[in-house]
Amino acid sequence: MTKKKELSPELKAECDAAKALFVSKKNALGLTQASLAEAADISAAAVAMYLNGTNPLNAKFATVLSRQLGVPVEKFSKRLAKEIYGMTNAVEIAVGFGSSAAEMVRQMLAKQGSGIPEFVRDRLLAVAEETDNGHVDSGNVITGDFSRPGLVGDEVWIAHYDIRGAMGGGQIAHDHPEMFKDVRISPKHLRELGVDFEEHFHLKMVTGWGQSMEPTIKHRDPLIVDVNIREFAGDGIYLFSWDDHIYIKRLQVADEDHFEMISDNTKHKDRMIRRDMTFIQARVLLVWNAHLV
Repeated sequence: MTKKKELSPELKAECDAAKALFVSKKNALGLTQASLAEAADISAAAVAMYLNGTNPLNAKFATVLSRQLGVPVEKFSKRLAKEIYGMTNAVEIAVGFGSSAAEMVRQMLAKQGSGIPEFVRDRLLAVAEETDNGHVDSGNVITGDFSRPGLVGDEVWIAHYDIRGAMGGGQIAHDHPEMFKDVRISPKHLRELGVDFEEHFHLKMVTGWGQSMEPTIKHRDPLIVDVNIREFAGDGIYLFSWDDHIYIKRLQVADEDHFEMISDNTKHKDRMIRRDMTFIQARVLLVWNAHLV
């Protein structure tokens, strides 16, 4: 029996990095090798062979692992992140060609799509076919659910959550918020604008709702928030839940037991809320204003 060839140091390092991330997060996320195998539609033995460095990681397993752990593929494999990113761009280009979009996507999948999960293949083909049939407008972009929450390179996807943070009377929180559109942006450019964050995959987008934070935030303005900030980190604008509602307001410490919840619109009254009843979900970093001229 021929002994299986050992992986190169580079491929083994990818497996080691993937395993380290899995081990560090599995308890908090309630993951096991068996549940990971089920999500990837492979055997638990196959998962073990990836994590132990017996077999090299591929795009399909990397995609599933990324989604299960909530980290970008580039965290454990820049090689596969680049491969996945290339496939994403190829599909976006194909969709732009209109009448031949579906055929171009099929050709791309035949050549490069062996590692793409079946549900992603179906999604790509469906959008391309809708384009061919004239059912998709020119503004439709495939967001590429390959390595959420981020892609390799300077441009990354920021997930836009269907959460309306109230700037007024409060919005009832969704039990399971769904993403409705992602936004592509440059982390480098954000930092040049003065936006301070640790990792781009901590960034999400939500929508402001109401008039109480005008003129700083107008009704329906998209906002970039940092979901890694779950505690009060100094005066600022936060997305938080209080009294079973979601708010976007300024918070300041009033005393040991209370925050002052502040509205920028002077027509709205500020109020004192208990700190132990205030649950910070994120800090607002940037208002994506669109002003008519």
